Amino acid sequence: MNKVNIGLIGAGRMGAFHGESIAYRVPQANLYAVADPVPGAAENLVKKLNIDAKTYTDPLDLIQDPQVDAVVIVSPARTHARSVLAAIEHKKAVFCEKPMAVNLEEANAIVQAVEETNTVMQVGFNRRFEKGFKAAHEEIVSGKIGTPQLIKSTTRDPKLNRAESIPEWTIFLETLIHDFDTLMYLNPGAKPVEVYAMADALIRPDLKESGLLDTALVTVKFDNGAMATAEANFQAVYGYDIRGEVFGSNGMLTAGGIRQSSMTRYDQNGVSFDTSRYDQDLLFDAYVDELRSFADCVINNTQPYATAQDARWALQIALASIESVKTNRPVKIKSPVFI
Repeated sequence: MNKVNIGLIGAGRMGAFHGESIAYRVPQANLYAVADPVPGAAENLVKKLNIDAKTYTDPLDLIQDPQVDAVVIVSPARTHARSVLAAIEHKKAVFCEKPMAVNLEEANAIVQAVEETNTVMQVGFNRRFEKGFKAAHEEIVSGKIGTPQLIKSTTRDPKLNRAESIPEWTIFLETLIHDFDTLMYLNPGAKPVEVYAMADALIRPDLKESGLLDTALVTVKFDNGAMATAEANFQAVYGYDIRGEVFGSNGMLTAGGIRQSSMTRYDQNGVSFDTSRYDQDLLFDAYVDELRSFADCVINNTQPYATAQDARWALQIALASIESVKTNRPVKIKSPVFI
């Protein structure tokens, strides 16, 4: 196989971005088909991208297309697991945006299916492909900062949009899920053993009774002794803020940031710089690189950098966080959770 025929499931904001990347930024791939249950959505995306691709309204029809080698799933989070399992059943490689699943039954079923079929399965944990986070991981693996002791991961979105339509527990299952994977990535080989979480509606307190939590702080203990925090907020007025930090026995590493560029402005108003306000701007290269890496893995039948097992660990921390908020108590993580 020299080029991968990819079927894209989901033609919304992120699906359109991934579709454009597959069509024009991933030379190893061909955007062969697009599926979206919203009438006209797939056709509109294909027209916008100015490509010759098949369109479907039923994702299963795309998955069953014999010319599709791999699927990229960018549909709403609660639909991910069934599309992943259907794709594996039909012998397709899979790239799935986070979260891979929203409960452990689904996650376990996917991990089992991947292992039984040797399917190439990658999850969209883009920070593993961001240059700063990737460099930090490599330094930690090489032992340059010794044993990780304190770890931090931060996600702060620039603006709370469509707050009334945000599903319950989104801050853990769809936002902090990135940070939970980042904590695992920056503490390689270690496993989480205990979680304590706090969450509230500080931006829109009027929506708390309807289930919206827009601010959260999570502490995680690991089996190698490291202690970690992950925090999220849905409205950082100064920009899109993604950062990580690892303090070790021999030093410290930081990664991420909010700058649009390395340019700093010095004028009569003081010192300032421009900040990114959109995830596709701040993490543009990481989003593209994860798809290029996925295509390479499909072509060479190699293990992706963000696996179904990685996604299950992140989900375990997310679910423990939800239980902790409900009970106001620390929650033990059973390790490992295998079938």
